[in-house]
Amino acid sequence: MKLLRYGPPGQEKPGLLDSNGVLRCLAAHVPDLSGSQLSPQTLTRLAALDPADLPAVTGNPRLGVPVAASRKFIAIGLNYADHAAEANLPIPTEPVIFSKAVSCLQGPNDHIRLPRDSTKTDWEVELGVVIGTTARYVPEHDALAYVAGYCVVNDVSEREYQLERGGTWDKGKGCDTFGPVGPWLVTPDEVGDVQNLQMWLEVNGRRMQSGNTRTMIFGVATLISYVSRFMSLEAGDILTTGTPPGVGMGQKPEPVYLAPGDRLRLGIEKLGEQHQTVQAWRPN
Repeated sequence: MKLLRYGPPGQEKPGLLDSNGVLRCLAAHVPDLSGSQLSPQTLTRLAALDPADLPAVTGNPRLGVPVAASRKFIAIGLNYADHAAEANLPIPTEPVIFSKAVSCLQGPNDHIRLPRDSTKTDWEVELGVVIGTTARYVPEHDALAYVAGYCVVNDVSEREYQLERGGTWDKGKGCDTFGPVGPWLVTPDEVGDVQNLQMWLEVNGRRMQSGNTRTMIFGVATLISYVSRFMSLEAGDILTTGTPPGVGMGQKPEPVYLAPGDRLRLGIEKLGEQHQTVQAWRPN
């Protein structure tokens, strides 16, 4: 299934995308796609529905984050060796964990807003993993059973804040609008081998990132098992798993960062695409 949430911010409704690309409403079957609705039992029940019996959604509604009310947005840094090299950082011997503020979460096509005084805002296409069952001290061989589905994440990052402002990556990772997720939450049965998915990102029509999840240093099962040693991963939590090379910080001969008016297109095989326009900072 391709599960999604549609509608204005804060008023999203649950839905799915059928095999013909028609958006269908799920509101009669689940109140929302929050963690409590992502258990294997509920997903099995939803998968048994005939999409043709669900109301079609007319128009072209905004898509929101495909999972509601996530309590944690956990990220993995430097998980592709060639990205670590372009960042001039050593290849990790254990996964690098940091947090993105849940307040940065937004729909896949919502605008990215530069923070005030930002000069080094960057892009990162990443595979996102949404947890469906609480995971604590999970053995690696069982870890994928805890996954509700997969999605595209743009781990937007302000590099000055992240690397030049006194330590901790978090301050450059959780700015408002820095967490586009979606368009869909795709269940594992439709994804197949999660360690063999093509991924890409373009800025203003120029391909900047091309990669494949097979080149991760630590695969998805390893990451779930590892992170669950240090914190509980709860249903609805999002784990984003690192980016391949081609970020703005690594461009030669000089880094390239986002500016107002820039347009991003990014995607992952089987998981859909995101489209964002960059805006200057403005007060809410």
